Amino acid sequence: MSPEVTGFFDNATNTISYVVKDPAGGACAIVDSVLDFDYASGRTDTRSADSIVKFIQEHGLEVQWILESHVHADHLSAAPYLQDKLGGEIGISDQITVIQNTFGKIFNEGTEFQRDGSQFDALFRDGDSFMIGQMRGDVMQTPGHTPACLTYVIGDAAFVGDTLFMPDFGTARCDFPGGSSAALFASIQKILMLPDDTRIFVGHDYKAPGREKYAWETTVRDQRARNVHVGDGTSAEDFIAMREARDATLPMPRLIIPSLQVNMRAGNMPEPDKDGTVFLKVPVNKL
Repeated sequence: MSPEVTGFFDNATNTISYVVKDPAGGACAIVDSVLDFDYASGRTDTRSADSIVKFIQEHGLEVQWILESHVHADHLSAAPYLQDKLGGEIGISDQITVIQNTFGKIFNEGTEFQRDGSQFDALFRDGDSFMIGQMRGDVMQTPGHTPACLTYVIGDAAFVGDTLFMPDFGTARCDFPGGSSAALFASIQKILMLPDDTRIFVGHDYKAPGREKYAWETTVRDQRARNVHVGDGTSAEDFIAMREARDATLPMPRLIIPSLQVNMRAGNMPEPDKDGTVFLKVPVNKL
């Protein structure tokens, strides 16, 4: 089946969220939503999520899944807000527990922070499947960028999160705790074994030099032929050397500190204090 895919581009974080619709009915899933966050003021906003709510309501769609490709380090998830407005189950990799253990320690979350993935409705393992109406989605674990990255293969479409970018921009960084350039190379090979005409929808776009417009849809064939980091003929050794050298030059994402604390909780904020105020922590010299 060929799902109907609508992308929503967030200029502030260069993130693309998706509504993925069953062509045989009104069932849909949302992939990688965004909660707007102003770091300077500590204020959240739902304008990005509201554009998805408006689209779904105007088209009379039924949300069955709110899917996360991984625990994002560059934007906050709007999953709980969308679930409250539209319903659906929140799903992520079962390797979320690795992320929760790692960053639970970094942020000194204490024993009250559950590290078993129970904040999510569904924890997907490699090879699992789920339904969106009459359309089946299949789960591929594709670690490397993080240990908990997934690719959702839904009909002829694959939602790869941050694993691959557009061919002229390459691949994701691997220098966060638990990341691995060797694992990323192996994961990309799994994606590139999908049928040539499989549509690939990426999680971010930054407009490679010389390209005027943002883009987020490509194909397996195009990735194999043109990806500047991992196209046909690239060895694992060459990729690992390139990726590790490149990652050493990259700054931390601007929203990594709030994003990780919120997203490892399925998009929920930490528990408020006795006065009802929510606080986010800034670990010094930990990242």
